[in-house]
Amino acid sequence: MSAGEAAGSDPVYARLERMVADVHGWSPQEQLYSLFLLAYASRDLGGDVAEIGAWCGRSSVALGLAAQLAGATRVYSVDLFPRHDDWHENEDGTYSLRVKLEGGTVSSYDGHRLWREPYLAQVKPLYERHPGILDIFRETIGRAGLAGIVEPLRGTSDLLAARGGLKLRMAFIDGDHSYEGVCRDIRNVLALLVPGGWICFDDAFSSYEGVDRAIRELVIADPGMESGVQLTRKLFVARKRRALDG
Repeated sequence: MSAGEAAGSDPVYARLERMVADVHGWSPQEQLYSLFLLAYASRDLGGDVAEIGAWCGRSSVALGLAAQLAGATRVYSVDLFPRHDDWHENEDGTYSLRVKLEGGTVSSYDGHRLWREPYLAQVKPLYERHPGILDIFRETIGRAGLAGIVEPLRGTSDLLAARGGLKLRMAFIDGDHSYEGVCRDIRNVLALLVPGGWICFDDAFSSYEGVDRAIRELVIADPGMESGVQLTRKLFVARKRRALDG
């Protein structure tokens, strides 16, 4: 999109707000706009965009819109996309996930279980019209006109690592919140991130010790990373250093 094409057009903030108005999720508008800006402004680096943890597609719409306006970009949205029967009630009344994939069963919400009240109020109703979250996700992306840009991948970030030749200019991590899970996602992403590319984290330095510890050890303490900043209430971002000339 040229500067001339952008002049006088519908402001992105308002457009994005309308696009996600009815999409279930927990990403606030200012975080979605921040993700849009990073994905769009980094377009000159080359490479694609990925997110780990997409749920019903709120962040996917923000990243997809940036990719659409930037051009020549795909967004890979990785999620377990659980079906209703993937949820299991624990002895204490909380809920966890056991998702069967081709490579085996993946567990989630074990270390930080989902309480019964939010499950019944926010998660269970989603399955009244759809057999799985992937169906809702595809509906969201189709309604936003981004079906040719945003590609869902059902699984973990290992799927990104297995894609030969994939390079990323930005990645948003909002998947497994355990320390081990976040470390896996960071390592998989950093191996694909181009110099100057951004890595972003939801729920950072808010209430998840595993997330915070992984960011401190593998991002903040990494001399190959720079410009780390808490951009919004729960969004932390950092950039991969560029190689010095000469």
